[in-house]
Amino acid sequence: MKSERGNKKEMKQTNGNAASEGFTSEEREAMKARTEELRKARSGKGDGESDVLKCISAMSGPDRTMAEKIHKLIRVSGTGLTPRTWYGMPAYAWNGEVLCFFQPAAKFKSRYATLGFSDKARLDEGSMWPVVFALKELGRVEETAIVDLLRKALR
Repeated sequence: MKSERGNKKEMKQTNGNAASEGFTSEEREAMKARTEELRKARSGKGDGESDVLKCISAMSGPDRTMAEKIHKLIRVSGTGLTPRTWYGMPAYAWNGEVLCFFQPAAKFKSRYATLGFSDKARLDEGSMWPVVFALKELGRVEETAIVDLLRKALR
């Protein structure tokens, strides 16, 4: 019987896919960002609004435009959500827990950005329901849908 270490080495040699080689650089950056967020929270030095605005300002192109619109929608919608970052992404908390977040397309080199909701959001409908929404652009229809989702999530 081979040792556990020997099995891992053999798996790495025989399985050529990237997943067996560890985390991507984007995943490592997200983990570093989360570590920094936790450190700031423990020290009381974090300012959610400033952190989110800084995060958004570092984005470019459509990601930045959509993130700015989503931030404004959430801030003026009267939901009472608190801005903060989460794994280096703009996020919004309810009672200290992340309720929703914006993941820019560039974050993980995706073809679209996403607006995601955590399990704290009450979007439940039967046995299966969507919690992550792909975003290519934001117009009036999408903005209205987002406000409706936020209200539903907080019911």
